Amino acid sequence: MRIVMAGASGLIGTALSSRLSSDGHDVVRLVRRAPSSPSEIPWDPATGTLDPACLDGADAVINLSGANIGARPWTPHRIDELFRSRLDPTRTLAAAMRRLDSPPLTFISQSGAGYYGDAGHDLLTESAPAGQGIMARICVEWEAAAHEAPSGVRVVTPRTAVVLSRSGGALGRLLPLLRAGIGGPLGSGRQYWPWITLPDLSSAFGFLLTSGTSGPVNVAAPETSDVNTLVAALAGALHRPALLRVPAPALRLVMGKLADELLLASQRIEPTLLQDSGFTWQHPSIASAADWVASDK
Repeated sequence: MRIVMAGASGLIGTALSSRLSSDGHDVVRLVRRAPSSPSEIPWDPATGTLDPACLDGADAVINLSGANIGARPWTPHRIDELFRSRLDPTRTLAAAMRRLDSPPLTFISQSGAGYYGDAGHDLLTESAPAGQGIMARICVEWEAAAHEAPSGVRVVTPRTAVVLSRSGGALGRLLPLLRAGIGGPLGSGRQYWPWITLPDLSSAFGFLLTSGTSGPVNVAAPETSDVNTLVAALAGALHRPALLRVPAPALRLVMGKLADELLLASQRIEPTLLQDSGFTWQHPSIASAADWVASDK
């Protein structure tokens, strides 16, 4: 397949583009600088600039664009940036597709588990309603923007869980503490974090390219886990203790409302559509995921 990808330079995009290329697909990357190879195409989503001809002949478009949720405090300016960095690229891609006589057949545009807000211990399938909060609003608008693609395009909006990686991503700050034996749960630890390993995430996106599934898809591991269990499994795989709990008030003092939505919110997600479609996980359990994260192989 010829696949045009936006957001290919991030953690997920780097892993996914490498996986798709190794599977024999032709991956073309949209970049916001001067292209350095024939496989790169310039665009400027902030101004809606993209030559529709760049998408002509593509089988699929994958959109992973979006500023890092937890990289900076959530000031009003930063919140606006989180919205714009997701909505502008998505609308630019959808608009370019509408200008083609034969647009790509598939548009996979990332969303997030934040769609469900803080849902406590409720089990969340793809049919669960949107929650409350900034992340939920972002995801609702993000998915709506993807559905501005022309009729006939199969639109998939993966609601991606916390990505477990050996470096960077959601564990970028936690793993070094756990490796040093000075990490521990966040808040009560009873909140559910939906999770998936980076290899399984890449496999899931590749699977969605040809599965025929459309609409929202929970991209998470089949085993649910609260933070206490997740941190204990990671620490155990690293052969380190995990006793230093960080209380919720301290997290809120340092991180403000970002702490409530990113660290303390609970989302017990069930990947119903992936399971029903026959997707197979490499790391279906938190034990296998923790062993992979801790391993150098």
